[in-house]
Amino acid sequence: MFTGIIDETGTVESFLRLPASWRLRIGARGILDGLALGDSVAVNGCCLTAVERDGTGLAFDVLDETRRLTTFGELAPGARVNLERSLRADSRLGGHFVTGHIDGTGSIGVLEKRGQDHYLRVQGPPRCGRLVIHKGSVAVDGISLTVAEVEGDAFAAWIIPHTLAATNLAGRRAGDAVNLEFDMLGKYVEKLILSTGT
Repeated sequence: MFTGIIDETGTVESFLRLPASWRLRIGARGILDGLALGDSVAVNGCCLTAVERDGTGLAFDVLDETRRLTTFGELAPGARVNLERSLRADSRLGGHFVTGHIDGTGSIGVLEKRGQDHYLRVQGPPRCGRLVIHKGSVAVDGISLTVAEVEGDAFAAWIIPHTLAATNLAGRRAGDAVNLEFDMLGKYVEKLILSTGT
């Protein structure tokens, strides 16, 4: 479980095919403090298990299924990725409940400065709009954002300067693919309604 509040950004050092999986190596600093092998880390919003670590970074095994369902197939050395350690029971909940299980990918339609603020518009996958509500929460590459607009399967959010500086959004451009996780409560409500036929 995560909150969508990014701890730091790391840099992809390598993403190699091994006999049993892909091995993703990321250079990082801050999140290494106290991190143990087997701990969960959200990488661009996707929950992965740390299988290696040293003083300059950590590594994860990534399955073909994960590469297929996320934007990981596009990761290359030098890419900046959002990193978040899993939530502790005694931690503050600053964002919203994020599971780290990606629902689908979207595409940035607009990311631009408007006045003193930055505006982000994302086109989500087909039929995702039913899970997004005005003033609700969505995780974009693991970043907890408040939805400002919803139009069909597209939604928008305003980005504060801290979020822009502390995440990989500063290097993103229109057309870039992003991982999306929609609010867990909305998905449960939808399943309950569909299962009862009401």
